[in-house]
Amino acid sequence: MRAFCHFITDPLYEWTATCEERFGTHPVQVVHEWNTAVHVHDNEADAKKRAFTKAELHAFFAHCDDEVARIRAFGRKGWLPAFRDATLFKTAYAYGTRRNETRMLDAADFGRNPHGGEFGQYGRCQVRFGKAKKGSPPKRRGVLTVFDWTPDVLDEWFTEVRPLFGTDNNPAAWPSERGLRIGCQRLNSRFIAYRKALGLDDGLDFHSLRRSYVTHLIEDGWDPRFVQEQVGHEHASTTSLYTCVSSDFRTRTLRRHLDSTIAAALETQAGRHA
Repeated sequence: MRAFCHFITDPLYEWTATCEERFGTHPVQVVHEWNTAVHVHDNEADAKKRAFTKAELHAFFAHCDDEVARIRAFGRKGWLPAFRDATLFKTAYAYGTRRNETRMLDAADFGRNPHGGEFGQYGRCQVRFGKAKKGSPPKRRGVLTVFDWTPDVLDEWFTEVRPLFGTDNNPAAWPSERGLRIGCQRLNSRFIAYRKALGLDDGLDFHSLRRSYVTHLIEDGWDPRFVQEQVGHEHASTTSLYTCVSSDFRTRTLRRHLDSTIAAALETQAGRHA
């Protein structure tokens, strides 16, 4: 619509004058930045950005844990923020949350899922500061726990480490050393430092944890509709932009379908000769 209106109002084509002469009125551009939402392709599909491979993600989380151990071995207080950030990164991946969604979580936002009792106190996560449309309040959604390691990570943080920050009367899941909760800049700097230490390319950013969540669930056979609901996408096409499945996954999928087709054809042929 924007392109069409731009075409008919472009003075090079003289449509405005022609319409004025024939109909007594003229076309105008009606699509502006202030009355339209940002298109998803402009917002999410930066070609340089990608998901972690499973090996890269394992190495990244292992490096997070190694840094905690290294700093703690020197007797420095910095191990507490390092532990917090490591847990936050893992949580962002575990629930497919955006950076601000993760940062704004409170301790009370984690709870039981009656249909997933094996996850205990950490069966779901209530996201209260989801990405909003322009002029609308933050969107809320509940995200169900899907990885069996998630409760152990969160339980260690909330029961053993977070209290060491002195969190009395602070509801934030990830308290700051000097304020209510950790800031975005601190998260970015920590993430970039770890990425560089591992020699990973800059196509990986904090949002890659969310891309990885979508990609890995799809690769592991989870229903695409379930994944879409988990990450809070209104349209399946938006979820597809996050899905960076590996060539190995595509090869396995193709081979599986080809083999099933061949098997069905052989079975049909055998039935005819019987």
